[in-house]
Amino acid sequence: MAQLKVTLIHSAAHRLPKQRKIVEAMGLKRVNSSVLQPDNEATRGALFQIAHLIKVEEVK
Repeated sequence: MAQLKVTLIHSAAHRLPKQRKIVEAMGLKRVNSSVLQPDNEATRGALFQIAHLIKVEEVK
């Protein structure tokens, strides 16, 4: 199964509470921090909610 490398490129401060919770649940702490997430429907749905704050790359 492929992995997704998610990088926070914009701060989650002053965003909707739901968006801040998603960023925190993904394990993203600071700007330019990255995490690996599994490529599945649940992850894709969460990433869609915060697409304007992140950069996503596929890792094999």
